[in-house]
Amino acid sequence: MLIGVDVGGTNLRVGVVQEKRVIAEQRVHADFSRLCHDNPPEISLAAIHATLLQALRNALKEHPETRGIGIGFPGFVQPATGHIPHSPNLPGLRDIDLATPLREALGLPVIVANDANAAAYAEFLLSGQEGGLIYLGLGTGVGGGLIHHGKIVQGDHGMAMEIGHLIVEPDGRECGCGNRGCMERYASASGVTLNYASATGETLDAQEIAQRARSGDTHAQAAYAQAGERLAQALAHILKVTDASRVIIGGGMSKAWPLMRETFERRLNADLIPALRGRVEISLSALNDQAGIIGAALLAGVCDD
Repeated sequence: MLIGVDVGGTNLRVGVVQEKRVIAEQRVHADFSRLCHDNPPEISLAAIHATLLQALRNALKEHPETRGIGIGFPGFVQPATGHIPHSPNLPGLRDIDLATPLREALGLPVIVANDANAAAYAEFLLSGQEGGLIYLGLGTGVGGGLIHHGKIVQGDHGMAMEIGHLIVEPDGRECGCGNRGCMERYASASGVTLNYASATGETLDAQEIAQRARSGDTHAQAAYAQAGERLAQALAHILKVTDASRVIIGGGMSKAWPLMRETFERRLNADLIPALRGRVEISLSALNDQAGIIGAALLAGVCDD
């Protein structure tokens, strides 16, 4: 019995995992992005710790036989220490140790991994297939994970596969990572909000824009079409480097995939090396948006073993 935690910009999800399956889950609305934007880092971090601790205690009360906790976090995570040097979508958080206070408070092993890496690990293990796999998580930002020869590719500094921060528009929109024109400023949920606002002057969340797009709002449709095109633009370059055979798309915004698919496929086909066209399998996650929870828990199990 393991616990997996998926920390997002606007939601916290805690799942109890047994035999690679979520048997209990709780969701907590926690707008960590706004929290970090509006408060000094020490206050934000204390609030995040408190929210995590309460949610974990609730889960452990029901499942005291739990033997480890894995946390998927939206930021750069150093492989050797689990420390988080920076989280672009949680502004102000730098050089933080998320695991140690939780480990001390709960008396259980706690590991921290990049959220997209955790999701990629679950997708690979549960697919039962070999070969390279790329996971793209569409949420507040855009996370990326790569599995190569059955292992997560993390990089020397824990910053491999930060596909959301590939620059697709030179001198474009300012990004939380410190650069401008990053893909996630156009292809994430927050990016879709910016796409729509730039055309209409109206600020709506991605879900509301999706509803308008399905009702025929051409500006809303264009906002998602732009997201699909920018996502494909970045992915094509990653595929030229990794030569992975499969790409799985997940995260909360993947529910709006039909609004992005046409422009995504057209741009990906145009930008790929011709020899790769038609040889990469693109699919949506079949894990009911639980890949991050399952992967984080399974990584905790590996560390515990």
